[in-house]
Amino acid sequence: MTAQASQSQASQSIYDFSATSIEGQPISLSTFKDKVLLIVNTASQCGFTPQYKGLQELYDKYADRGLVILGFPCNQFGQQEPGTSNDIQSFCETRFGVKFPLFQKIDVNGPNAHPLFKYLTKAAPGLLGSEAIKWNFTKFLVDRNGNVVKRYASLTKPEDIEKDIQALL
Repeated sequence: MTAQASQSQASQSIYDFSATSIEGQPISLSTFKDKVLLIVNTASQCGFTPQYKGLQELYDKYADRGLVILGFPCNQFGQQEPGTSNDIQSFCETRFGVKFPLFQKIDVNGPNAHPLFKYLTKAAPGLLGSEAIKWNFTKFLVDRNGNVVKRYASLTKPEDIEKDIQALL
């Protein structure tokens, strides 16, 4: 890697990325400047899917103080997100009352991983420095300045992150 490429990587910000909303609209993450973000790779047919309820409860409780939860459906783990964007959106709204922003299905690992998740996994590696995401409902907490603060495993329930979120609000 050249010094210039290294510098480019170092100067990159979460706000440099964009993604496509579940409705098909491009959204720049710069839209969320000055907000605390919880970015989650999700799935509708996973054992952790009930975490949607806890994520929505956090969103309801703290959205007015600046928390935004961003859900990124992913079908890379056990094919647990097979549906279309309409299927996913309908399921999330009907089953869990999800009102936080959802995005179109993406890859979070491998050569086709969304650039946002490549950035997140480098900024906050997992256990033993692994950058790979192990399963659905891995969560990344980002402060109001766009700094990736912490990564949480799938087993970490949304309510267990609440104190960390409060500290950033």
